[in-house]
Amino acid sequence: MGKKSWIVRIMMVAVLLMILTGCSQRGKSSSANEKELEDISIMLDWYPNAVHSSIYYAKEKGLFEEEGLNVTIEMPAETNDPLKLAAIGKVDLAISYQMQVALSRSEEIPVVSLAAFVRHSLNGIMYKKESGITSPKDLENKTVGFASSEISQAVVETMVETDGGDPSKVKMMDVGWDLMPALATDNVDALTSAYINHELVILRKEGYDIEVVSPSDYGVPESYELIIVTGEETLKKKKPLFEKFWRALAKGQEAVKENPEAGLQVLLDHENNSFPLDKKIEAQSLEILLPLMDAENLPFGYQEEESWEAVIDWLVEKKIIQEKYDTKDVFENIMSK
Repeated sequence: MGKKSWIVRIMMVAVLLMILTGCSQRGKSSSANEKELEDISIMLDWYPNAVHSSIYYAKEKGLFEEEGLNVTIEMPAETNDPLKLAAIGKVDLAISYQMQVALSRSEEIPVVSLAAFVRHSLNGIMYKKESGITSPKDLENKTVGFASSEISQAVVETMVETDGGDPSKVKMMDVGWDLMPALATDNVDALTSAYINHELVILRKEGYDIEVVSPSDYGVPESYELIIVTGEETLKKKKPLFEKFWRALAKGQEAVKENPEAGLQVLLDHENNSFPLDKKIEAQSLEILLPLMDAENLPFGYQEEESWEAVIDWLVEKKIIQEKYDTKDVFENIMSK
């Protein structure tokens, strides 16, 4: 064999080794990147719907991965599960409700709010226009359906009293989560515990002429409807991860805000088979939600101490909480102002 043939063979082997080494390094690099992702879980407040669009968008578009996170999205079996499971560290993060968290903290449940997800109330008193109700005072001698909550009862009491009515003349009926059927069939005259981005939209779509009154117009403090919470011990261990999570989620929220249709489509692509979504309903819901999630001159999610003060004071006034406590115990912002 000639000298040139040996040289050609040596060069071919060298090239092959370079190719194989490159492939091996890429494999190692990919594997290393996967290992670098840190696991974090979030439990939704309910089945996936329009309010969760930014979470699914951030996951689908790799925004969490860009922050080094592998995010698992979980659904609750019961409505109270997210708060409880976050408090004991079974999930890292959960979506809950400001008033419920304020109450839970007074009961020494170690849960902390990290961010305001929907910063305005979604609850309202709903009734058919034909009922003759025009304001909370008109609920005297009427039946109001609610979903198993002492807070909902206190909301109605405050609204009626502020409007000059007598709360003792209002009949409260616990209808569980059968809120829409209760009003549609006239089993109740009005509803509380019902949301303007869900029950109101569906009832109107089904042809009912529904009016709604906001609790904040009649003595109930404006509250952060949905918040992101974690357990006290989990916060100590994972605060840097939560800051990364929120940076990615804020980018997702901004993208959904700029293009709601595209953001909603990502959600629809991940709908739970047990809870199929109506695209038109969710589109209307998202249209209602986006302005109520906007912090305007504050960073997305930023919580103001005044809001927590007002909610805790009102809960104490209604004797749902026995005594006031330091607001610094219940919330901590994970984004800077």
